[in-house]
Amino acid sequence: MISRIWHGYTTKEKADTYEGLLQKEIFVGIANKKIEGYRGIQLLRRELPAETEFITIMWFDSVVSIRKFAGEDYEKAVVPDAAQKVLSHYDQVSAHYIVKTDEYSR
Repeated sequence: MISRIWHGYTTKEKADTYEGLLQKEIFVGIANKKIEGYRGIQLLRRELPAETEFITIMWFDSVVSIRKFAGEDYEKAVVPDAAQKVLSHYDQVSAHYIVKTDEYSR
């Protein structure tokens, strides 16, 4: 399993708008593509003194699956135009990690 991690930042005033866009449009659109090997997405949000940070963590079976989502240049960030209009800055590339352990305590 591979984890794809990306950071985006917006103003406090636009944070709820951005989160709604992610939850209601962008994540639904990704799921509707039915990409083979795509296993889901997590959204993290953190309030900073001057802005709001968002982190997405996507889960894929392989780099082949990531390429089906992001294209041949799979490290390049996939940021739809609607999201770019709300974000103040964001990672231009996503980081990819091989998941070595997939356990947590309940």
